[in-house]
Amino acid sequence: MQAIAAIEGVTAVGLSELIALRRQALRTYASSARMRVPLAGAHTSHLRGRGMDYAESRAYQPGDDARAIDWRRTARSGRPHTKLFREERERSLLLLVDTHASMRFGTRARFKSVQAARAAALVAWSAARAGDRVGALAFGALRDAVTPHGGTRGVLTVLGALARWDARAGEQTEPLSEALARARQLALPASRVLLLSDGTCTDADAQAALARLAKRTETRVLIVADALELHVPPPGSYAFETPQGRTQVDLLAAATRLRFRDALSVGQRALIEACDTAGVRWRRIAGGDDPLPAVSALLDPRKVLR
Repeated sequence: MQAIAAIEGVTAVGLSELIALRRQALRTYASSARMRVPLAGAHTSHLRGRGMDYAESRAYQPGDDARAIDWRRTARSGRPHTKLFREERERSLLLLVDTHASMRFGTRARFKSVQAARAAALVAWSAARAGDRVGALAFGALRDAVTPHGGTRGVLTVLGALARWDARAGEQTEPLSEALARARQLALPASRVLLLSDGTCTDADAQAALARLAKRTETRVLIVADALELHVPPPGSYAFETPQGRTQVDLLAAATRLRFRDALSVGQRALIEACDTAGVRWRRIAGGDDPLPAVSALLDPRKVLR
């Protein structure tokens, strides 16, 4: 049987395309920064101790650093007060990438695996521009990881891994709950995790694992779907190319078409339910969509998604 020819950007992840997305990501980063809504930006936090800039003073609490006592406020109030400082913290972004065989499917524009890689590249470029370190973890048909690193070199390492993982993906499977547990071990506290998946691997324990990960990190989910998983197809006879050859599916009856759509979309519906139950923000895109609006909205804390 004849193998399916790989076409970069359509059925195979192309490294050159992922690198070229840098310009689009940085244009959006600059625009969102002017609106003070960064796609990914510098992060600040109050620390008990010395930092970069003075933030405020509060009443002294046992365990506070004596060197940070605000003597002027203490003298005025007659009660000990401690200075709090604001410090910029470098954070890390972990891209959790689904490499299951179900991702290597698409009827519009490109495979789901290619669309997921494009979305991951846009997020990686914008995160690095904001000073964050970027890493990635592959799960499913291939299991591998890239430790988070900063700058352009860190992004290029991740993008190279995305292309390499796509080329090497096999037929192994991994429950989503196990992948989330691995991500929880790898991700640092207060880091960000973006899961990119079609949801086919969602298992009964995924919701609990997602909730545990969300307690430790700022977790977001981007669900990548095909048009046939989102809409009932028009009546007809459809030919599907698979590694085993061409398969013909007759979808003439309305009930058959509905069952076909529902069967394909079981995974994404299960992942959406897990996200809703765990209180994790999610967004869904199709293979033919521009992923940038979706990831921008997903990472904008002011927007409510549903």
